[in-house]
Amino acid sequence: QVQLVESGGGLVQPGGSLRLSCAASRSISMFYAMGWYRQTPGKQRELVATITRSGNTNYADSVKGRFTISRDNADYTVYLQMNSLKPEDTAVYYCHATGTTYWGKGTLVTVSS
Repeated sequence: QVQLVESGGGLVQPGGSLRLSCAASRSISMFYAMGWYRQTPGKQRELVATITRSGNTNYADSVKGRFTISRDNADYTVYLQMNSLKPEDTAVYYCHATGTTYWGKGTLVTVSS
């Protein structure tokens, strides 16, 4: 069993930045990839970004050039650096170990003036 705990969410003005963290209870190097997803009320959870064990990344078109995913195997942590935030980025952000049932409980990001 693996626990994933997200942190770093909050209220930020449009154009601002936030850094989300996902702390795993075991080394994330055991997973092929880790990902960040987001969900707003009434909508399906959508992929934001993924990063493989080897460091290959993939981003949703809506966040390319603004968000950066990274992982630190030694610290059991995955990060999501979010810059130039827009109101449409408002959502609950979840961490997920690809190919497993392991999800965090989410952290709320609100982008508003």
